[in-house]
Amino acid sequence: MPFEGIYVPLLLPIEEIIDETRDIKTFRIRRPEGFTYRPGQFAEIFVPGVGEAPFSISSSPTERAFLEFSVKRIGSVTGALHRLNPGDTVGVRGPYGNGFPVEELFGRNLLFVGGGIGLAPLRSLINYVLSPEHRKSFGEVFILYGARTPKDLVFRWELERWEERKDLTLCLTVDEGDASWTKRVGLVPKVLEEVFRFPPEGWVALVCGPPIMIKFTIKALRELGFEGRSIITTLEMKMKCGLGKCGRCNIGPYYVCQDGPVFSCEVLERMPEEY
Repeated sequence: MPFEGIYVPLLLPIEEIIDETRDIKTFRIRRPEGFTYRPGQFAEIFVPGVGEAPFSISSSPTERAFLEFSVKRIGSVTGALHRLNPGDTVGVRGPYGNGFPVEELFGRNLLFVGGGIGLAPLRSLINYVLSPEHRKSFGEVFILYGARTPKDLVFRWELERWEERKDLTLCLTVDEGDASWTKRVGLVPKVLEEVFRFPPEGWVALVCGPPIMIKFTIKALRELGFEGRSIITTLEMKMKCGLGKCGRCNIGPYYVCQDGPVFSCEVLERMPEEY
């Protein structure tokens, strides 16, 4: 790892900023030499003079040239990030967390269920699975993604690219449509029950989104026959230092930043309700 100390970030220039929605931007940063990571891991992004915060790495490890972080503007650090321009410098330290259990997914059919900015960590794994070097290692791919409105869908250019592929199924839904929207309207858990008509055997569900969406999606998956060990989600709320030292993300016996952020439903069901 190319870092001198656990709290010392590597200073890197922003190469490109992509406006995703009215309050979400994707920041593309040159990938440092020796920076290796798994889909589902995260890094701390430091804005000089403001502070740092943890963000999922939304690009696939198969992208050798750059890292991407998709950031929703909700606080001081994210607000400062949104005011930066290409060429400005940020600090990066990491990667942290366990990431998705990629090896356990080999040969399985994959159901991705994302909501809002929750697609960001799933995107890293989706593009890893869809990469030419890895696609044959996995079975069928079904992606269900939803947002509040059509304007709140992230990675729209990439959704169009996925939609053109013949080796996956993509289902998009929004809570409230508009005059331009011709796809589904409905909450993600409800749409899941309507569109996923496969026997659950052989499938693994990977879920990320707002906490309330995760809870009702897990309930829907259970009703569809998914076992707890075949439901995997990633929790990112409450993380701060990334090192298990500040205690902010402690839930029961677990530290989300160290033991997660990726957990199976079996583990989630042993956690206190606060997650």
